[in-house]
Amino acid sequence: MEYGLVIVNTGNGKGKTTAALGVGLRAVGHGMKVLMLQFIKGSWHTGELDAVKRLEPYFRIVQLGQGFVKTKKGDQPEEVIENARVSWDYAKKEILSGLYDVIILDEINNMIDYGLLNIDDVVSVLKERPQKLNVVVTGRNAHDKIIDLADLVTEMREIKHPFKKGIRAQKGIEF
Repeated sequence: MEYGLVIVNTGNGKGKTTAALGVGLRAVGHGMKVLMLQFIKGSWHTGELDAVKRLEPYFRIVQLGQGFVKTKKGDQPEEVIENARVSWDYAKKEILSGLYDVIILDEINNMIDYGLLNIDDVVSVLKERPQKLNVVVTGRNAHDKIIDLADLVTEMREIKHPFKKGIRAQKGIEF
């Protein structure tokens, strides 16, 4: 592969991370190396963590986040701001490393939307990435600059969700 794509999964519907995991799984099937960086999920134990361990060294997940953060810009505690800075520094190093065929930046759109990451810095790094690197960007409210840069954008739209009937998140489906 000579040209890597920027793929965006955004919208209010479920399935953004799940679709990104599907891309990662497909890539591993072709012998490609995949790294998923989770910017918000922190101490959660999800099914994909155990599944991906079976695919190492081809697929790794690194949880960078601390869990849910406040959604209003300028309303973040200092430790959240510092975690975002450290997480983005780590992500930049991995993106530019040339070690991977696919990198998934899970919920980075949220981090930009919440004012925790600078959109121009993110766009700059995505433009500087190795030519063969595919990057999947997930999260709600994808910034217009991310959409403009992307080769493929999919918006997940919620039509119906079991939570509205009082059904809680299901193991193996939501986590």
